[in-house]
Amino acid sequence: MQYKDYYEALGVKKDAAQDEIKRAYRKLAKKYHPDTNPNNKAAEEKFKSINEAYEVLGDEGKRKKYDQFGSGFGFQSGADFDPSQYGFGGFRTHTSANGDYSDFFNMIFGNGGMDMGDLFGGGFSKRGGCGGGGCSSRKMGQDVESEIHITIEEGYHGAQKKISLRKGNDTKAISVKIPAGILEGKKIKLSKQGKNGGDLYLKVKFKEEDGFTLEGIHLNKTIDLTPWEAALGTEVIIKTLTGKIKVKIPAGIQTDGKVKIGKKGYKDMKGNVGELYIRVRIMNPPTLTEEEKELYERLKEISKFNLRG
Repeated sequence: MQYKDYYEALGVKKDAAQDEIKRAYRKLAKKYHPDTNPNNKAAEEKFKSINEAYEVLGDEGKRKKYDQFGSGFGFQSGADFDPSQYGFGGFRTHTSANGDYSDFFNMIFGNGGMDMGDLFGGGFSKRGGCGGGGCSSRKMGQDVESEIHITIEEGYHGAQKKISLRKGNDTKAISVKIPAGILEGKKIKLSKQGKNGGDLYLKVKFKEEDGFTLEGIHLNKTIDLTPWEAALGTEVIIKTLTGKIKVKIPAGIQTDGKVKIGKKGYKDMKGNVGELYIRVRIMNPPTLTEEEKELYERLKEISKFNLRG
């Protein structure tokens, strides 16, 4: 069996604070999530490794137990060892929403796994109500938290999403109802879909689509304008969450200038509706015709506008 360095997996030091561990996990989970790496087996394995590492280091009790194991036997990352030579008996597997945990994880935390109190003479108790006298062999239900990635439009209107859950060697597809108006960070509970009959909580994450970003219930969208459109003003067709609308851009608007459109933002579950903010970005043509160059030269000659005083 190979010793797993969970700190190395998350790219943090062994004395890292819990909030630093959480930030590192979120960054890596976003990078290697299956939604952003479809049909990428390497990314899928990396994602599982990251989740296993956070399952341990994100829980102070598990982290303490893992640290005791590493310091007690002096294992290094990637080192191979035979558990039976260290007195570790059989162990049962744990599963998660993201698939099976490794044998290394199960050796330490699985039912029938090792007892730190026996190994190091302490009274270390396992999470889930086990005391210094050891744990019952009865499996305890445990809640699991994962993420579900949806578009802002799916959150606004509500949707049905299919997700796959692996338990042991089996994979099953289940339907998840996304309630209309759910906000980012909120959790959807799936009863009895966690470990050993516990619950599964899916934390909502929004994917950027059609240039939309969300701040609370306010919607932001960036549009590109030519210099003459920005100078003279124009009208553009904008796609919103409820359909297309025509927006008037005032003359003289600058890059990063915003146009506010009332009640066209996100609508939450309480019926509150945010605003839509159109942010302007002025784009120069990459190439110019001779006639266009002449017009720009003429504009330079006659314009009284001076940026540098």
